[in-house]
Amino acid sequence: MKIGVFGAGSIGCYLGGRLIAAGHDVVLVGRLGAEVAAHGITLTDHGGARTVLPPERVRYHAEPAALADREAVLVTVKSMATDEAGATLARVLGAKGVVASFQNGVGNRERLRAALPGHAVLGGMVPFNVVRQDGGRFHNGTSGPLELERAGGAEAPLAGALAGAGFHLVLHDDLRAVQWSKLCVNVNNAVNALAGIPLRAQISDRGYRLVMARLVREALACLSAAGIKPVRIGRLVPSLAPAVLTLPDWVFLRVAAAMVKVDPTARSSMWEDLDRRRPTEVEYLNGEIIRLGEEHGVPTPANRAIRALVHAAVAAGRGSPGMSAAALAEAIGP
Repeated sequence: MKIGVFGAGSIGCYLGGRLIAAGHDVVLVGRLGAEVAAHGITLTDHGGARTVLPPERVRYHAEPAALADREAVLVTVKSMATDEAGATLARVLGAKGVVASFQNGVGNRERLRAALPGHAVLGGMVPFNVVRQDGGRFHNGTSGPLELERAGGAEAPLAGALAGAGFHLVLHDDLRAVQWSKLCVNVNNAVNALAGIPLRAQISDRGYRLVMARLVREALACLSAAGIKPVRIGRLVPSLAPAVLTLPDWVFLRVAAAMVKVDPTARSSMWEDLDRRRPTEVEYLNGEIIRLGEEHGVPTPANRAIRALVHAAVAAGRGSPGMSAAALAEAIGP
């Protein structure tokens, strides 16, 4: 299948690389061309798998025009770049083809559909973390299935390609509840970015988990007020998260091990953004919870405090502030 990836950074190179390894005709478009030309792409994961694609196997371009003949395009740009991505794809894509948003947040599919009225635009979700390392290396540090929206059969070729590349793929008639449910869990991206430590070390500390529990409780309250029922994501059950997060360490670690696999090197994408001095997606994660709360009269003081801390870290330009659990708890208040 002729597949393109627009915005081929950490997630895009991981998805695209797996599809290349499975034998598909893949074009990656993004800003890592020099790195990929020098090193190719190396993919690793929490289970010990390793895939090496030498430079000659990877077609990586800077210009979106390289996507013109693609049968399907995966959009993996940051949420703040979605409108620009939609306008660009409208100029370069042919009359047909599927576009799938594999981005954080809950509104990207609608924004892409507005820009691409002649295309089948699908919602998608990537529950696992991928961190870009130097030398064209991309590491998937957590487990979880890819989620993709059904579209009257238009999704079938892409779904087959992804499943054939070894992804555990789950199809949905309506992805909205899945996206909001993931967002409840993703409020931890900011906590991990502010802590500046690997994800496993962070969630192994009950102090950080108590901060996470506050954020998730606010998120669940907002979803309840909006009439959105949380759903299971893989083995994660968002409605149970606050209770599980507050368990003693020894109990939590046993329960968590059965729910999700997290290796010692995994970190959140927001930590990577701070580390590389880039804008973050905090407005499309914690910010979405805040806006939903405003719409339905639900207070969200903890998410507001975390959002402010992330904005301050971006403005400081020194990477993660390395905040302790106690400092974060004090910042979000009682």
